[in-house]
Amino acid sequence: MRAQDGPWYIVRQAPQQNYSPRGRYNGRAPNYQYLDKIMRSPLLPVFISMLIVACAPQGPDASSDSASGSGIKAESAPDSMAAEFDPDDLGALKARLQANIENMPIESISKTPMPGLYEIQSGLNFAYVSLDGRYLIEGDLNDMFSGRQLTEDRRKTQRSVMLAGIPEDQSILYAPEKDPAKYTVTVFTDIDCGYCRLLHKSIKEYNDAGIAVKYLFFPRSGPNTESFHKAEAVWCAEDRQAALTQAKVGGGYEGARSCSNPVMSHLQMAADLGIRGTPAIILPNGAHVPGYRPPAELVKILAEHQVAATPG
Repeated sequence: MRAQDGPWYIVRQAPQQNYSPRGRYNGRAPNYQYLDKIMRSPLLPVFISMLIVACAPQGPDASSDSASGSGIKAESAPDSMAAEFDPDDLGALKARLQANIENMPIESISKTPMPGLYEIQSGLNFAYVSLDGRYLIEGDLNDMFSGRQLTEDRRKTQRSVMLAGIPEDQSILYAPEKDPAKYTVTVFTDIDCGYCRLLHKSIKEYNDAGIAVKYLFFPRSGPNTESFHKAEAVWCAEDRQAALTQAKVGGGYEGARSCSNPVMSHLQMAADLGIRGTPAIILPNGAHVPGYRPPAELVKILAEHQVAATPG
């Protein structure tokens, strides 16, 4: 079966079965009107009772006697899955899965709180499989008792790990000038995005509220476009903070874009994180907050996530 709408592409395809919109028997459409008369007959319950009595086994050993009398050997129940597959041999499970999954390298496999269910991860793509590797479930796993969103928690962790791989000197940071920042958020921005400009107009208010803003570029129009070139020019400026402010709220910035710059790597990171729009705000715990949020609202969101991340 091929999961066409999801990231996991299954190589082996199930046999195809074609069904016509109407059932056919001997080339003639079934007589649904006649069938309806039978279903409404008062004798139907009596007829069903007679069939049940006639087909019931005659005695406790009927099934075994029937099997032996016919010369057919009764098969014993199959061995348990635990006997066939070692639940602790995750390497073997990975090998079984990778043979059936194309163009999606499995980065990790781990046990879940649900017995017999294993999590597989590739970037920010998560899925769940049975121990034998036969069944794969695409979707989020949630704990209905505690309310925890187990898959989303894993996504948050993975986002944080991915963003931690970007060196500090490969972003443009606006931080509070006096006191240390209480929070640092990563914002994917597009110079030509209206809500990105609205966010940047309040950059001082964010800083005054204790929020440092680390900008990464996400020109939504893609590489070698006007927005992409504007981002390159800002990065190549001597004062990147001033150039970005000028580009966003000062009528535009004109400058050379011939220097080595990380705009393409920022764009790739946005794609890897599954970001589709700007501004995209990533909180310190890896939570993704889409769209523009005023300073006061963002402070509230940050406080809520900080409390939610505190054990106990």
